[in-house]
Amino acid sequence: MIIRFAILPLFLALNLSMCKKQENVSSSSQQASASSPIPVATPLAAASPKITKPVVDQTAQVLIFCYHRLVDKIRYPGTEITPAAFEAQMKELKDRGITVISMQDLLAWKKGEKNIPPRSAVVTFDDGWKSQYEVAWPIMKKYGYPFTMFIYTEGVRGGSLGGGEAITWEQLADMRDNGVDIEAHTATHQDLREGHNIMLAAPGGKRTRTKLTGPQYEQWMQNEVVGSKQLLEQRLGIKVNCFAVPFGNYNDHVKEIARNSGYEAMFTVYGQPITFTSPMDSIGRYAIEANKPKVFEDAVKMIATSTGGGAAVAEIGAKDLSTQPADGETVHTALPLIKANLSAIGQIEPGSVQMRVSGLGVVPVSFDPKSGTVSYQVTQKLHEKSCSVIISAKSQGKKVEAHWTFGIEEGAAGAATSPMPTPKK
Repeated sequence: MIIRFAILPLFLALNLSMCKKQENVSSSSQQASASSPIPVATPLAAASPKITKPVVDQTAQVLIFCYHRLVDKIRYPGTEITPAAFEAQMKELKDRGITVISMQDLLAWKKGEKNIPPRSAVVTFDDGWKSQYEVAWPIMKKYGYPFTMFIYTEGVRGGSLGGGEAITWEQLADMRDNGVDIEAHTATHQDLREGHNIMLAAPGGKRTRTKLTGPQYEQWMQNEVVGSKQLLEQRLGIKVNCFAVPFGNYNDHVKEIARNSGYEAMFTVYGQPITFTSPMDSIGRYAIEANKPKVFEDAVKMIATSTGGGAAVAEIGAKDLSTQPADGETVHTALPLIKANLSAIGQIEPGSVQMRVSGLGVVPVSFDPKSGTVSYQVTQKLHEKSCSVIISAKSQGKKVEAHWTFGIEEGAAGAATSPMPTPKK
């Protein structure tokens, strides 16, 4: 018995030692298994494709058109156009091979998320007139064109400015249900810059003209820019991410409020071809008016199209033109002098010289036939950190073109003025 009790502790110690060895072996085996490759089970995971953004055409250009009322008898040529003239313009876009795209496709392209055709157009309607629902929409359906409605909320039927010619909330909902893009155009369609005369609704339906400054102005602005967005979103159950400033009047503070309100893009009425680098907070649109018939034609000519292979274009290197600023150079002003020497190309037809600047479109250049120098002094501050320049000309009947890009350390924006709106009677 004494020997049995003496041997028992030895067996227990031996078993404990063996267990620890087995644990160590098992642990080592698991670590080796984790670190060694498994040729059969892992190839699918290792071969999963990397998700990248699509390559977009950064040389594409977009025309954005702005319409108001469509009426047979023109009384206010500054904001009206006949249905016949409107349909002719929509047909011309099709005939010239200019693709009408949606506003959201434009924004996706600007963000590098989606490609668009090289020559595109966006059609927009401001304010919210019933003729846009009754007359314009059927024409847009006929051509299969998408479009955007910029609505000022007090101008909808039932609002303080919404009379019998105004669109209704039910009509807007119908358009929404059929894919029409609806965006914001303030609450009362007035000049948003501080210190300008505005009309305020008073008790009893009266309206008083006044100037707002300081906290009163900021509170009024919140309703115009933020409140109108919220009302559209709540009433129609949509997402509003675009904002059109009334009359094209804005300043840096207006842009700041719009940006802080969640708008991805802000639109004016200063028409120019939109490029990949055009600033998102001052996108220009061509306002189409009965008394300015050449606006549409001139805009379309700016992105002249072909329907099956255009004329051959000879590409010239920027270095051969001694460009200023040079390709890849960074300048320290948002108002640079842009120059190039075309003498290396040969004899230039003076009337054929054209310069495009990203964010500005076609600019008025000076051309000296003797020296072959073409130049343009930028007068409207450039907004983006980089600027692309395209110069084209004809030499001996053939078109030649040169592209280059330079950097900018700073950016800014401008403003303009325009008249007051009228209620929809």
